[in-house]
Amino acid sequence: MQESLALTRLLNQLFGPMVAAAMRVVGLHPAHPATPIDNTFALEFLVVFGLIVFFLIVRLTLSVEKPNPAQQVAEMIHEFTGSQAESVIGHGYERFQAFVTCVGLFIVLNNLIGLLIGFPGVETPTGNPSVPLGIAVLTFLYYNYHGLRVHGPIGYAKQFAGPIWWMSPLLFPVEIVSHLARMMSLTIRLYANMLASDMLTLAFFSLIPLLVPTAFLGLHFAVALIQAYVFMLLSIIYLGLAVSEEH
Repeated sequence: MQESLALTRLLNQLFGPMVAAAMRVVGLHPAHPATPIDNTFALEFLVVFGLIVFFLIVRLTLSVEKPNPAQQVAEMIHEFTGSQAESVIGHGYERFQAFVTCVGLFIVLNNLIGLLIGFPGVETPTGNPSVPLGIAVLTFLYYNYHGLRVHGPIGYAKQFAGPIWWMSPLLFPVEIVSHLARMMSLTIRLYANMLASDMLTLAFFSLIPLLVPTAFLGLHFAVALIQAYVFMLLSIIYLGLAVSEEH
């Protein structure tokens, strides 16, 4: 078991009993009732708190004439995610930009949290399968909700049936399984890549503590960015397919 971080110990002191009681109410029994909050949750909490603070700073210091560095970074992120969403979804992409931006930022910061806090050996939250699974389930619910909202239940169901009516009984269950498999593919892709990157970096730091591991930190950084981008892009693609109009 990995040693608890200072933040984890603090959260357990402040909220541990409350979290344990809430878990018991829904039928969950933490392995360590006295310390139900683990490092993974603590680091996720740190990322969410950091994002909230960042966007509050941007919102409170908006300036057309003299944008500060935080605003410039926010504008770059907005332009990047907007261009990706517009190229895939097209008209009306603005409705979904906030969601895909939050997904991308949350994943990339969780992927890089060990480097950001100066401790590369810390367990990456996205290397825990529950974290990618949670994001994948949320994405699945989000794009299906908007598919139903745009097309209605019957119209959205027609997307699963295919264009040829007599093949619908075969295509419909295949499409259902295919959509459910998206959650698994999103989860496994992110989890497996980040876990492998973590293990590789940690192994080389253990064997060769100087010089060579620096290259693997660079590799870890690249993998973290690529996996966050792939997850965000797939989310945009699924949204585009769900809300697209048939011509």
